[in-house]
Amino acid sequence: MKILLVTQYFFPENFKSNDIAFELAKKGHEVTVLTGLPNYPEGKIHHSYGLFKRRNEIINGVRVIRTLLIPRGKGGGVRLFLNYISWAFFASFRAFTLAFQKKFDVILVHEPSPITQGFPAIVVKKIQRIPVQFWVLDLWPESLTSAGGINNKIVLSFFTKIVQYIYNNSDKILISSNGFKESILTKGNYEEKLVYFPNWAEDSILNGNSNFVIPELPNGFKILFAGNIGVAQDVDSIIKSALILKDKLDIHFVFVGDGRSKKQLEDFVSENKLNNTVHFLGRFPIEAMKTFFTKSDVLLVSLKDELIFNLTVPAKLQAYLCTKKPVLGMLNGEGATIINEASCGFSVNAGDAEGLAKEIIRLYEMGKEERDLLGQNGFKYFEENFTMTKCINNLESILKK
Repeated sequence: MKILLVTQYFFPENFKSNDIAFELAKKGHEVTVLTGLPNYPEGKIHHSYGLFKRRNEIINGVRVIRTLLIPRGKGGGVRLFLNYISWAFFASFRAFTLAFQKKFDVILVHEPSPITQGFPAIVVKKIQRIPVQFWVLDLWPESLTSAGGINNKIVLSFFTKIVQYIYNNSDKILISSNGFKESILTKGNYEEKLVYFPNWAEDSILNGNSNFVIPELPNGFKILFAGNIGVAQDVDSIIKSALILKDKLDIHFVFVGDGRSKKQLEDFVSENKLNNTVHFLGRFPIEAMKTFFTKSDVLLVSLKDELIFNLTVPAKLQAYLCTKKPVLGMLNGEGATIINEASCGFSVNAGDAEGLAKEIIRLYEMGKEERDLLGQNGFKYFEENFTMTKCINNLESILKK
C-alpha cells in the first residue's frame, strides 16, 4: 500500500507515529509522513531542523515531509493554540500540493492532540477520494476543559463542530480505549466507524538494554513514576502520599520525566523536607527506561478524577506491563480495570492519596515472590493484548479494508 501518515509529531519526537511508520515500511508498504518541525517537549525547534534545514528527508525507508509551525514554547494556552493552528494551516497547504504530486491508497491520522491534525488529511481525501482512518488518542473538546481549563460554551461548541466535521470525514475512527466510545457517540452516529485499536509498549522497553547508564537510584523500596509530570497526572496526590509516608525512610518516590508541575512539586518537597524520600531525576531517552523499570520495585501510574481521564488508558500502562514489575494505579475507569483484570498490582481511586499510601505499604511488606508473581501476571496480559507486533498487524488489516 501507499500510505500517508498525517501527524504533527514524528521522529526525533517520541510518539507511536514512529513505530507505525517504520514498522509498516518494514512490511513493504510505501509510507509518507506529513508532519511538523520537531519541537516537543522542549518547546523550541530541534537544533537539527529549521526553515531551510531537513524539511524533506528519508528515515528508515520512510519519506518525511515537514511543514512550518509556531513552536509550542513553555506550553501555555495561547502558545499551544498557535502551535496547533499554525501546523494545521501550513500542513493543509502542503497536503494540497502533495495530493497532486503523489497518489496514495489510504490516509492514517495519528491524533494524540490536537484534533486539528485531521484537516490536512481531509484535504488529500477530498482530492484523491481515498479513505481516512483517524486514530483517536485524545478526546476533544473534553481535553480543552480538563487539560486547558476552558469552559466557555461558545469555544467548546465551536470545537465540537470541528470534531464532528473530522469524524464525518473519517471512514474509520480508531479508538485507543473502549471508554472513548461513549464520548464519540454523543457527537454523532459513528457506531459503524468505530474500531478498537490500543496502544503498545515501545520495542526499546520490551527488548531493550537494561544496562543503560542512569543516575544511581536510592537504596530501599523504589516506587517509579515515569513520564509527563503534569496536571493531568495528578502528581499533587502522589506527593501527598509521600508526605503521609514521610517517616518511612526506606520507601522512595522516584520521578523520571518533566512537565509543568515539576517545579511546583520540587518546591513542595523542599518546604516539607521530603528530599530524603522524593527524588526528581529529570528527563531521559526512551532507551533508558528499561533500566529504570528494572531497577525499581513498583511502577506508578496516575490520572486526575475527570471524565476524560476516566475514559483514557495511559500509554505508559502498556509499557509498565511488559517489564514484569508490579503496577500501582491511582486512577479510575479503564486504566484501573486493566490493572485489576491483569492481576498485576493494585489500584485506588483517582486522587486517593491515603489509599495510595496504604497500597504502597501493602506492596512494601509483601514478599518478593508475591511481587514477582504480580509482575509475571502483567507480562502475560501484555503478551495477550499489547505487543507491537500484534497491534501493527491489526493496523495493517484495518488499513487494507
